[in-house]
Amino acid sequence: MLASVLVVAVLLLFAGLCGASEAAVLASSRVRLYHLAKKGNPKASIILNLQSHIGGFISSIILLNTWFHTIVTALATAVLTYLFGTVGAVYAALGMGALITIYGEVLPKMYVYTCPERIALAFAPFFKPILMLMTPLTKAINLLAHGSLRLFGVNIHQDFSESASAEELRGAIELHVGSSSEERSMLRSILDLTAVEVTEVMRHRKTMLMISVDLPNQEIVDQVLKAPYTRIPIWKENPENIIGILHAKDLLRAVQALKGDVEKLDIGKLASLPWFVPETTTLFSQLAAFRQRREHFAFVIDEYGALQGMITLEDILEEIVGEIVDEHDVEIPGVRIAAGGTYVIDGTVTLRDLNRQFNWDLPDQHATTLAGLILHETREIPEVGQSFMIHGFRMDILRRLRHQLTLIRLTPPIPLEKEPLNKGHGRHP
Repeated sequence: MLASVLVVAVLLLFAGLCGASEAAVLASSRVRLYHLAKKGNPKASIILNLQSHIGGFISSIILLNTWFHTIVTALATAVLTYLFGTVGAVYAALGMGALITIYGEVLPKMYVYTCPERIALAFAPFFKPILMLMTPLTKAINLLAHGSLRLFGVNIHQDFSESASAEELRGAIELHVGSSSEERSMLRSILDLTAVEVTEVMRHRKTMLMISVDLPNQEIVDQVLKAPYTRIPIWKENPENIIGILHAKDLLRAVQALKGDVEKLDIGKLASLPWFVPETTTLFSQLAAFRQRREHFAFVIDEYGALQGMITLEDILEEIVGEIVDEHDVEIPGVRIAAGGTYVIDGTVTLRDLNRQFNWDLPDQHATTLAGLILHETREIPEVGQSFMIHGFRMDILRRLRHQLTLIRLTPPIPLEKEPLNKGHGRHP
């Protein structure tokens, strides 16, 4: 009887260790383990390998646990039946059920979740021999399990795709307690570089500062000195016919070399050749191209070769760190907070900037600017005074210049029970 009690205690301990090891491997962070493995920790490599082939590991642990639980319950039943007769089987079922649940499952796993990586690394040396012993049985069990699932039309596989990894990173960013909202926003923006195209952050050709090379040299010099930029596109005959980029330093050096005689300047020769990139280029690819070519400035064209706008290195960096304003930048007010929790917004303000600044969720898959979103959703060019409900936001058209929506009043969603009954005017698609 004493031997049986000792065996029960030892098997309960083994059951607890099995539960703890299972939880430790499943709960360990792949990112932390990867960094440890890169530093040369062999135990971390073992755990990473187990996570990559988690099916065989879980099957082995569950099989061991099942054996331990069965043997423990059988021994306890034999002892208690000997002591109390037939009713001892009931005592054994109730007592061992409670002991296995508390000491074999709940308690070990509660402790493991406080430091899963440390416990997984401690158990790592024992996993390989256990798996070698259990592999024949676990393979047979896995074949039976997969075959049974196929009978019901279920085909399982683990998703290690890039999108799944990206979503795992996004979740880790959101769950990072020690970071501020600005830090989380920057990390999310870095992940978005591979998904966002240059057209979503570029400066549209209508807002580009460009200079005609056909102007008098003195007027060109005056415009360059007044401009808040150091690189300015120059065009000939047609604003879409960009022939180069004029750098303010190159211009000033040439003026100095000519001792101030600007009439002798050859502006076309001072300009560097323009660089054109397709509108489908992602920000990540464009950033890599900027670094490779050691340039900060490119023009965006569509599939027909028509100029769409320009993209700079600063535009891409601003997508990560937010707006960068220096002493020469011209601040153009694009968003103004109005009374009653509404916002008066220029139509050219980008949806990404609004979402990032106010934690909104305006869709930017089919439109880049707020005006573009309204046009896409309404399938028409609204009149001044019309109102629309778009993705929970009320949008009132305040100003329109020809076919362009220039000013919109935006009201964010409010709780349904507090929403006033105001039908307004215009269409409400």
